[in-house]
Amino acid sequence: MSLKTSTGSAFGDSAGAVLSGDVTVPGSVANLGGGFDTLGVAVQLYLRARIVDVRDDGGTRLVVARSSPPVKGHNALERAFHLIAERTGIKTPTVHVEVESGIPMAAGLGSSAAATVAGLRIFEKVAHPLSDRELLAAASSIEGHADNAAPALFGGLISVIADEGHAPEALHWTWPDELKLIVATPSVGLATAKARAALPDHLHRRDAIFNMQRVLSLVHALQAKDYERLREGVRDRWHQPARSNMVPLLTDVLSLEDPDVLGAFLSGAGPSVAVIARQNFERLEQLLSTMYAGAGHQAVVRTLSVHHAAVHHEAGAEHAGASVREMRK
Repeated sequence: MSLKTSTGSAFGDSAGAVLSGDVTVPGSVANLGGGFDTLGVAVQLYLRARIVDVRDDGGTRLVVARSSPPVKGHNALERAFHLIAERTGIKTPTVHVEVESGIPMAAGLGSSAAATVAGLRIFEKVAHPLSDRELLAAASSIEGHADNAAPALFGGLISVIADEGHAPEALHWTWPDELKLIVATPSVGLATAKARAALPDHLHRRDAIFNMQRVLSLVHALQAKDYERLREGVRDRWHQPARSNMVPLLTDVLSLEDPDVLGAFLSGAGPSVAVIARQNFERLEQLLSTMYAGAGHQAVVRTLSVHHAAVHHEAGAEHAGASVREMRK
């Protein structure tokens, strides 16, 4: 769509092109077992923000006029827009947006990171393009860590490097197209802050070594398509055991012995749990559905493809690659 400012003039970028009004950002699955705050992969669940009004008043504000599902208070889009405006010192119009998200909130699927990145992308539309380093630094400062922010920005499988006092970096890896994630999301929202508070402050050396070995094995397995290593590669001795009593059926899913399950892990901070597979996705959906229903938990199970590249204008993207089955008690 072409945007007009409230004064009736076309609002263009530095090259004079009329701006498109849509921003689309993928959700993400972080950690992938032992890669705590290190690994994340973008998935085909999407948040879309549409610019509906641009008021050429120099107000340098983003206003969420409507959101589905509704959000309260000063949301992540607005915080991100305000932060990057402060960092760059650029004055912009006041921008009104409508937001629709297919990424469940408080589910360990990167909803907050997607909203943050959407706010940054909207700023780019009414200011100018930002470097990848600027975008990742801003998103990470809002999120507190980069493992969801980087996939939301760049797509695909990403590992991140972060050090206090230095801007985070993103390293891109290959995720094989034939691998999908079957993700079960029980209806027991879990705040990231609460899930992080459950983690121990110290890790035994043997467990730290265990995790480092598995993460390297996982990355190798994905690059080499050595899928027999995936089950061991996603094992973890740090955050998953600490969160097992907060996440329904986490232990049961992690211990699944099924020929089509290549590996299983907690999705981000939870409560979603993910299974890697390359075939028989519907059967695995049904397997997880039966497990949650049998335990008396309402949940949604999705088969998700990986989102490989950043998109901003795709129509209908929120429906791509996801089949959904809802289970009730």
